[in-house]
Amino acid sequence: MSESMRVVVTGGAGFIGSHVVDAYLSRGHQVWVVDDLSSGRRENLAPEAELVVADIASTEVRDLFREVKPDIVNHHAAQIDVRISVEDPARDARTNVLGLLNLTEGAMEVGTRRFVYVSSGGVVYGEPEVRPTPEGMPKLPMSPYGVTKLSGEYYLNYYRQVHGLEYVALRYSNVFGPRQDPHGEAGVVAIFCNRLLAGEALTIFGDGEQTRDYVFVKDVAAANMLASEMTLPEWDGAEGLDQVAFNVGTGLATSVNRLADALEGVAGIHPGRDYRAGRPGELRHSTLEAGKLRGRGWAPQVTLTQALQETYQHIEHTRNATT
Repeated sequence: MSESMRVVVTGGAGFIGSHVVDAYLSRGHQVWVVDDLSSGRRENLAPEAELVVADIASTEVRDLFREVKPDIVNHHAAQIDVRISVEDPARDARTNVLGLLNLTEGAMEVGTRRFVYVSSGGVVYGEPEVRPTPEGMPKLPMSPYGVTKLSGEYYLNYYRQVHGLEYVALRYSNVFGPRQDPHGEAGVVAIFCNRLLAGEALTIFGDGEQTRDYVFVKDVAAANMLASEMTLPEWDGAEGLDQVAFNVGTGLATSVNRLADALEGVAGIHPGRDYRAGRPGELRHSTLEAGKLRGRGWAPQVTLTQALQETYQHIEHTRNATT
């Protein structure tokens, strides 16, 4: 798939999606972005990308597919807040299940060659016994959000087997980097950066020894390019969903306390810590084994310290530009 392609990126005005859009454009592909701008921002998009403001479950998306006839659909749009999924599972399912079905039906209608689906390695495995966690471990999501993400893989597996729609599922670990919203609840790196720039203590829930696998957004964008271009194997029922699912992570566990130490070092200030009660239902540990994707030629290119420096500088620059 090295020739120029027509690509639709849902959620492409968001944090991760906009970096994926940049990566497609850098390869000379034509890119259309579908985003309802509920969390995405126009300013995240390069001018070469064409923005269509629409909900992924809408008829406007189907009309776009008929007009564009995309070779690739890259699906980043989602309801990603675990707490919202717990409080309102139906809202979570409307976006993450019904929205996906609208896209897959549209892709089938116009002959799309490949569907790149963003799953979540941070939630589909639950609290795994093996860490770093490989793709073949049991899938035991502990939230409606995790259930909908895993459901998406099952739906795509159906479309692959019955209708021949190629797909790749990317199971992300904790993604961070420039353009992440420092005012939201998701994304501890951006939240810590924002508090450091304000000279405020870093809020840590629990003892801070819970660990995550932090992967830089530009490395994630590179994984999306590989997922769009790689040759896929013939169906193997023995592996099931995991045959075309790839973890995207570093395999390195970083505690919240260590992350705070590293960002304080980048910022050059130490405003203190505000430890609060742990949040119910939060995973204690999550680290992904990405050996399958490494075997295809992908590997993280940016160290944690370098990535934290770039992220902090971006948020600092953005903050200064708006004050």
